[in-house]
Amino acid sequence: MTRAEILAKLTETLEELFEIPASKITENAKLFEELGLDSIDAVDLVIKIQAITGKRVAPQDFKTVRTVGDVLDCIEKLLAHNETAST
Repeated sequence: MTRAEILAKLTETLEELFEIPASKITENAKLFEELGLDSIDAVDLVIKIQAITGKRVAPQDFKTVRTVGDVLDCIEKLLAHNETAST
């Protein structure tokens, strides 16, 4: 999956789960301050990321996530780990 494909999937997810307009979802958008997510929403997002990647998200990996770009980095890291594990 390319970063653009991951962003498209993440945008779709944020729209569905939290009713956030796609126009507000950019890599620099702050999850809590700009998109209005709270800690419960963050847990829901982690669950969705786990479904997308098929990998468990370690709490320490998600503690520093503040922006949509951070979420993309986290997903890319999980997907890269999947690729290395399967080769």
